[in-house]
Amino acid sequence: MTRWYQEKKHEHFYKEAKKRGYRARSAFKLKQIHKRYHIFSPGDLVIDLGAAPGGWSQVASEIIGEKGTIIAIDLLKIKPLPNIITIQSDLTQPETIKKIQSHMPYPKANVILSDMSPDISGNYSVDQARSAWLSTQAFKIAIKFLQKDGTFVCKIFEGEDTQEVISNIKHSFYIVKKFSPSASRKSSSEIYIIAKTLKKVNNL
Repeated sequence: MTRWYQEKKHEHFYKEAKKRGYRARSAFKLKQIHKRYHIFSPGDLVIDLGAAPGGWSQVASEIIGEKGTIIAIDLLKIKPLPNIITIQSDLTQPETIKKIQSHMPYPKANVILSDMSPDISGNYSVDQARSAWLSTQAFKIAIKFLQKDGTFVCKIFEGEDTQEVISNIKHSFYIVKKFSPSASRKSSSEIYIIAKTLKKVNNL
């Protein structure tokens, strides 16, 4: 057992996730984001990008209830979750957009989530650039699918590309905030961008 795994296993949020049946400790990050910014409401349509293993979808499902809809997408297979639609597909491919649309009960979503991370290379500049690229892909999907008063939440690693990504998001949303949940690892450079109220809604 590696030292990293030992530390992870004994970490508070990791143990709490196990205790509460969440698939990932990141569930608590979303709980903290929701507590601060109130991003969900009962009955919402939520699209969860890069959702595997499903911790964020679990949290969203608890809040939006049975009348809501969650569509969870990832390159990896997501083990089935109650009341959650799962899609295994590449977010950058046009067919994924069609797959998402085919499951949407109405044309626009209330919330778009992205907790996507790149495969860590160990080279921070490379990893940060990849994180910014993933955030941009998520942003493009948010612009396409989000309703005017909806909310977009995405993760990004802080670095030289972060401000450009945030500036692009600010061009499209009236309210844009940065937030660092206490559930994030102390050593992590991740932050979350919370964007609300689109300036212009795209028609599909």
